[in-house]
Amino acid sequence: MKKCITKIIVAVIALAIVLPSCKKKEEGLELTDATQVAIIEQFVNHTVAPTYTNLANYTEKLVEEMVALRADKTDANVSKVCNTFLTAREWWEKSEAFLFGAASDFGIDPHIDSWPLDVDAFNTMMLNETQIQAMDGEDGDVYAGEKLGNSLLGFHGIEYILFENGSPKSANAISDLDLIYAIAVAGDLRNRCFQLAVSLIGKSAAKAHRDKVEELELNSTVNGGNFSYGQNLMKAGTIGSTYTSSVSGLMEIIDGCKTIADEVGTSKIGKPYNGENPNYIESPYSHKSIEDFYNNIISIENAYYGGIEGQRNETYSLHNYVKTLNADIDAKVVAAINNAKSKIKAMSVPFVQNYQDAANGTAAAACQHLDDVFSEVNRALSEN
Repeated sequence: MKKCITKIIVAVIALAIVLPSCKKKEEGLELTDATQVAIIEQFVNHTVAPTYTNLANYTEKLVEEMVALRADKTDANVSKVCNTFLTAREWWEKSEAFLFGAASDFGIDPHIDSWPLDVDAFNTMMLNETQIQAMDGEDGDVYAGEKLGNSLLGFHGIEYILFENGSPKSANAISDLDLIYAIAVAGDLRNRCFQLAVSLIGKSAAKAHRDKVEELELNSTVNGGNFSYGQNLMKAGTIGSTYTSSVSGLMEIIDGCKTIADEVGTSKIGKPYNGENPNYIESPYSHKSIEDFYNNIISIENAYYGGIEGQRNETYSLHNYVKTLNADIDAKVVAAINNAKSKIKAMSVPFVQNYQDAANGTAAAACQHLDDVFSEVNRALSEN
């Protein structure tokens, strides 16, 4: 009888421990899974963080080289600036699978990457002495960012100044007024890329980048609180995070991949190819449209495989995790990523002169299929 009473007491104590724990999970306070958290941490620290850090560093270098170009306008210096521009551009395109978070909340994506450039507005602006003087002033970058509007800002305004028909312009073809504008816009581009990096990695960002963001009073935390965007995602499922569970954090990453796969297929390639908008062509002056599309798929690959090249760890990747849930779905994702890359590489260069080529339709369909496959991934995650 004593043994039975003891067993009952133990059972009651165990139940008392389990019930609050279950209640806690129902309230969504600690809905985390160690493997899922490790995947999110790998994504933040080895995909997003190095991508945004490189983007910030190269846009900073771009401003410095453009200032040097204005002081010494040579073909060699134009070539140097163009190479740095294209490297910065590459890192931006490799970030587009994670446009959720700061890039979206702070309107950074449309601010630095809207196209097509409004050439008529550009020509009018260049005749406005007041605007030119303001851009040439000490805070020309701030003026540009606040006054010019998205259709005159970002990568494509700078691209218009530096490139023509797919090649760097000769130094003689770039006027002093062009450089005043381009330096101001590049400064604003740098500022917003600093904001991205600081928003993601907080105090781990370079001090100069943090200081600039603070000086400009740019937002860099989630809802003005204490969490950086990286912390917010890595703390998914715990108190204070906007993500209710670690699986919701994983699904955010997948949704980012879906969004850019759809955009490349439906808009970036699809709009010109289908005749919906023949002017909707990204990077038309440098003839780097196809490289942009390809790097967008690389951004998906990096997000799915657990890091950028050189920092990848597939043990803590969505690829490995999805494989354990449903190997067939993972195989579909791998095949769809590779197919999208292959079909984009098969497009006729330059896109701006071949946007109705049949290969573009095939590439667009491959990207749309990739979007569809990621929908299957989300279903597998939600059912787990």
